[in-house]
Amino acid sequence: MSLDPQCNVAAPAQADAIREVAGSNAGYRRRLVEAGLLTETGIDGLYGRSQRFEAVVDGLDAMITAAGQDLGAEVLRFPPVLSQADFETSEYFNSCPDLSGTIHCFCGGEKEHRRALQCIADGHDWSHLQRPAGLAMAPAACYPVYPLSARRGPLPPAGKVFDVYSYCFRHEPSPEPTRMQLFRIREYVRIGTPSQAAEFRQLWVERGKRMIDSLGLPNEIALASDPFFGRAGKIAAQNQYAEALKFELRIPFGDPADAVACLSFNLHRDFFSQRWDLRLQDNARAHSGCVGFGMERIALALLWHHGLDIDAWPQAVRDALWTR
Repeated sequence: MSLDPQCNVAAPAQADAIREVAGSNAGYRRRLVEAGLLTETGIDGLYGRSQRFEAVVDGLDAMITAAGQDLGAEVLRFPPVLSQADFETSEYFNSCPDLSGTIHCFCGGEKEHRRALQCIADGHDWSHLQRPAGLAMAPAACYPVYPLSARRGPLPPAGKVFDVYSYCFRHEPSPEPTRMQLFRIREYVRIGTPSQAAEFRQLWVERGKRMIDSLGLPNEIALASDPFFGRAGKIAAQNQYAEALKFELRIPFGDPADAVACLSFNLHRDFFSQRWDLRLQDNARAHSGCVGFGMERIALALLWHHGLDIDAWPQAVRDALWTR
């Protein structure tokens, strides 16, 4: 049974709850658009970001870098796609098929091109004239790290820490502004012994909360589980919850019951090592853990709690974001 630690989004069973939250926050999306912070594209969950919005994200990015500067992390920035082979090996599709996305491209000749253009002119679907490109959309920023680390051979004695940041995709169209289809995750990933992974997770539970506290945002740390797909997924989620493999830092938007997961603290155990044969110096399977920061969600929480006029935010918040 797959226990994918990265499906940190709502499952189909939660659709009614999502619609309720989306309805309560519909006015917030309208205000964000009217203030020029987000630009609608006509597709739910897909937005353009303004310079002011990006300044907030950049400030958060700098805070996260400062918080992890003692880790000696290897900095890697991947595109928001990975090979379909690595995507399949990760078993993300096993756990979250409804959230997955793959890339298809036109590979035909002139005849097929004419057929496609005619389909478009007639208002018909032309996707059958495309073929898989061998690429999948990245569901989390850390996914390319595991095959990369495996290709390098056994880990060094001290293990390894990676600093990764990428746009990620999860097919979950929603009018709720905190639930985007394309969004950014900044992560620190620890690969090493079981104790190294567990200590790393606890370290970031504490650091992550201090960081969000310094931004003047109400929050709580809560035990969580991923919304795995289907009947078997319910058992997987129960096991993940019972073994305390995931915690989330949640920030309320309006009603505290509508708190949104903005940081995620995960223990993977040897989940990824089983799939990519990640080994320690003694040839034992490595364990891993990560902390993930939902960049847009934290930015939206700041705008919700401190107002859409960034210049009027409390000075302590502005200093935390932009003074180094």
